[in-house]
Amino acid sequence: MTTSDAPAPDLGEPVNGWSPRPAPDGAPLHGRYAELEALDADRHAALLYRAYEGQDHVWDYLPYGPFSSSALYHRWVRELVQDPAHFFYAVRNLESGDWEGVASFLRIDPANGSIEVGHINFSPSLQRTRAATEAIFLMMDWVFSQGYRRFEWKCNALNMGSRRAAQRYGFSYEGIFRQAAIAKGHNRDTAWFAMIDKEWSALKAAFEAWLDPSNFDPDGRQKERLGDLTRLVRVARDPAL
Repeated sequence: MTTSDAPAPDLGEPVNGWSPRPAPDGAPLHGRYAELEALDADRHAALLYRAYEGQDHVWDYLPYGPFSSSALYHRWVRELVQDPAHFFYAVRNLESGDWEGVASFLRIDPANGSIEVGHINFSPSLQRTRAATEAIFLMMDWVFSQGYRRFEWKCNALNMGSRRAAQRYGFSYEGIFRQAAIAKGHNRDTAWFAMIDKEWSALKAAFEAWLDPSNFDPDGRQKERLGDLTRLVRVARDPAL
């Protein structure tokens, strides 16, 4: 067989008509239970510090924190939001009316249509609430509405709470990157999860069904679990869970 007779290599599914996606532009995201605004030190830092104060464990798996004073946290936020590699949101719980957490877009790659959610730090008052789930949903919805192809979630492999959350939200497990980083003087293996645009329609329907007020009893208890709705879409389950 001559070179010209050799079968053409499989180069993957063609991506026709592709153009780079827009970077996050800072527009607020509004939901029924949560709203997100571009993080601003003067507007949000003192209120967020109050939500985190005395809850040092929320910083355990983050590469920074805790902060010993509101002034130190304010200065850190002021410097943080200048970094173009990240786009941070402050999260307001509309059921309490308070600013109770942050989350960020990072590894923003408009050319390839890939973006990551990370630096998630929800205070105890925000954790396990409808507002917390909707905050992540609003970020997901923005990503895929802008035509991104891939949305990533990564976490310290020892952070089982984050790994469970990724599965609950419908991210598919993609493996462990061993010795990926050094965090606070300790080795960090990183667990990778992602969802792609072809899965979003079904995942969005699952979130909308879970967030619907009819899914909760008068005391706010869920009737259907989000993880039960999203597991039918996930292509790979985290074997550690």
